[in-house]
Amino acid sequence: MMRLHDEIVLLTLDDATGEVVGRQGLAAGTALAGALLMELSLLGRVDTDGERLLLPSGAPTGEALLDDALRLLTMEAPANSRAALMLLSRDADASRATILETLVADGLLRRERGGFLRLFGTRYPKAPGREDTAEVRTRLRTMVLGEDLPEPRDTLLLGLVRASGLLPILFTEDELDAVRARLVLLVRLEALNRSLGELVADMVYWRLRGGER
Repeated sequence: MMRLHDEIVLLTLDDATGEVVGRQGLAAGTALAGALLMELSLLGRVDTDGERLLLPSGAPTGEALLDDALRLLTMEAPANSRAALMLLSRDADASRATILETLVADGLLRRERGGFLRLFGTRYPKAPGREDTAEVRTRLRTMVLGEDLPEPRDTLLLGLVRASGLLPILFTEDELDAVRARLVLLVRLEALNRSLGELVADMVYWRLRGGER
């Protein structure tokens, strides 16, 4: 099963071109840091009481990227979730590169170099015939447009999608208008989403708007 950080990176890539979509720079880095922190929490390595960040276990997760993040949190001992997000977001570019290489190795993405003299960088289109690349998007749409209560992991992913500015890419404007109240309910459904997911969204929002609502 893909981790939250794998899924959020997949969702930020255009299916056909492999170009990055959604918010860029600091916003994307903060959302990715949030995905790592949420995954560590789901694995019982990180917890929060709303004000303090707790590290109940330093046991390895078996995934190098998560273990590196856990070691950094243990060494730096950030006081709360906000400080932890800022700490992990410093390495967001390296984390994203690692995730992309893993998704290529797993056959979910293709790596395409830039054009003449590599002026256009590297793109990561979805690999043809791999339904798992579309499954994440389908799962989120079903969750939001339906009426069933979702799995906790999916509500966390939805919080990250909202923070990454991907909702308008996954849903039409009419769909978003129709489910606005349900979206609010879903992103607040889990205590973890309230303490971490909304924090990611708030940090991204204020950094993009310069502190002005």
